[in-house]
Amino acid sequence: MHKITPFLWFNDQAEEAVKLYVSVFTNSRIGTVTRYGPAGPGLSGSVMTIAFVLDGQEFVALNGGPVFKFTEAVSFVVNCETQEEIDTVWQKLSAGGEPGRCGWLKDRFGLSWQVVPPQLAHWLADRDAARAQRVMTVMLQMGKLEIARLRQAYERD
Repeated sequence: MHKITPFLWFNDQAEEAVKLYVSVFTNSRIGTVTRYGPAGPGLSGSVMTIAFVLDGQEFVALNGGPVFKFTEAVSFVVNCETQEEIDTVWQKLSAGGEPGRCGWLKDRFGLSWQVVPPQLAHWLADRDAARAQRVMTVMLQMGKLEIARLRQAYERD
């Protein structure tokens, strides 16, 4: 058990969301499912929580009703080594959702994700400010990130 576990509040789509998420990431699985009983507050027998693991990280999803919504104030970063991985993760998570800018997207449940190459942080933090600025300028023009274009901006002299 991890010391810190993200806990995601859904209206009533926790099970659907978890099934999508475990299908996107390797080393993922659904764990314990708890159900509401006669005392509620959800419909007796319906899913209350689902514990799940995404690529080794534990999560819990709750069907808590329409009280709270996801915002971009919290997002999950997915580091993708190749363009093929970016393309696949982007396509699966953005289906029915909202593609954003600079590698961000909202899935169909409203949860925000950042699909990025791991070297992006290094490129943006380069001591050569002109180099970092070129990468930033190119990134700001993108929705889904393109590693080759970002690398070209970084390596250009």
